[in-house]
Amino acid sequence: MILFVNACVRKESRTLRLAKKILNKFDDEIKEVQLEYIDFPVMDEEFINRREQLKSEGKYNDPIFKYALDFVKADMIVVAAPYYDFSFPAMLKQYLEQINILGLIFSYLETGEIKGLCKAKSLYYVTTAGGPIINDEFGFGYVKAFANVFCGIDKVYQIKAECLDIIGADVEKILKDTDVEVEKLR
Repeated sequence: MILFVNACVRKESRTLRLAKKILNKFDDEIKEVQLEYIDFPVMDEEFINRREQLKSEGKYNDPIFKYALDFVKADMIVVAAPYYDFSFPAMLKQYLEQINILGLIFSYLETGEIKGLCKAKSLYYVTTAGGPIINDEFGFGYVKAFANVFCGIDKVYQIKAECLDIIGADVEKILKDTDVEVEKLR
């Protein structure tokens, strides 16, 4: 199963357009998580205590674990997130906080090292930007570190199209050039 984490909100989203090209390359069931329609609970002490209590009782069928279970079981993950303010939409950060659960997404070894527990071997991060992507460490870099360190996903790829809103930019050419990169993916 391919898990498609969709942080796009516009119907004509250029990020979504590229993500769909990637999804169409693979012949597998796709499970989409549309982040704009999720009302994430606040990660306060009450929430954390409740989640820890459910974990200690082995009640992983509780809805609190739904997104983490989907993430850990996915064979491949595609994240579509437009480039906002040097990063990605806040709803993606909320999603990552909700799923990053000790004992489900990752565990600690006796040495203190983190061991990722996710089934997926690859994650594709798709983004588009109106201007240049100034610094990838807060967007793609964050997601890559999350996938590598917590999830144990070694193959993390970025597919990006940038400078789409620059005066005089040939948007279709930029997107088609990115499509060529998508075609090279396996």
